[in-house]
Amino acid sequence: MNYWIGVVSHSHVLRGVTGGFAQMNHGKQAPLKRMKAGDGLIYYSPREAYPNGAALQAFTALGFIRTGAVYEYDMTPDGVPGFVPWRIDVDYRPVQPVSIKPLVAELAFISDKTHWGAAFRFGQIKIGEADFLKIAAAMGLAHTPVQAGPAQDLPAQAALF
Repeated sequence: MNYWIGVVSHSHVLRGVTGGFAQMNHGKQAPLKRMKAGDGLIYYSPREAYPNGAALQAFTALGFIRTGAVYEYDMTPDGVPGFVPWRIDVDYRPVQPVSIKPLVAELAFISDKTHWGAAFRFGQIKIGEADFLKIAAAMGLAHTPVQAGPAQDLPAQAALF
């Protein structure tokens, strides 16, 4: 099992949580193909909306990759004609968004604690289990088993935002 952070605006994260999928790097296939069934995914949202939304700098969603199958999705019916991004299905957990700032000093994947934003510049980061568990606990999963599989209370996730 691997653990990942995807860097996506909060408004786009909400679409994914509601639909039970993930997209990264403006719909590119490569980042999704790195993820396998059961892998953990946490979204970091630097902004509320892309590209010029208000600064947020928070971890905003957490889930587990369902099957690992990567597929194209035509967004024409959703009002975005001609955009066909790649997606992967995710079982999201009900969590609370949490600011990254109190966690920076504790996270091993952030090597430069002064310029911590640089760690997120490529849109996807593979992290260790310890960092994943620290973020999950901060998001409210401290007493919930952190494991892959469908969540019984999935609809509550979208309502938290």
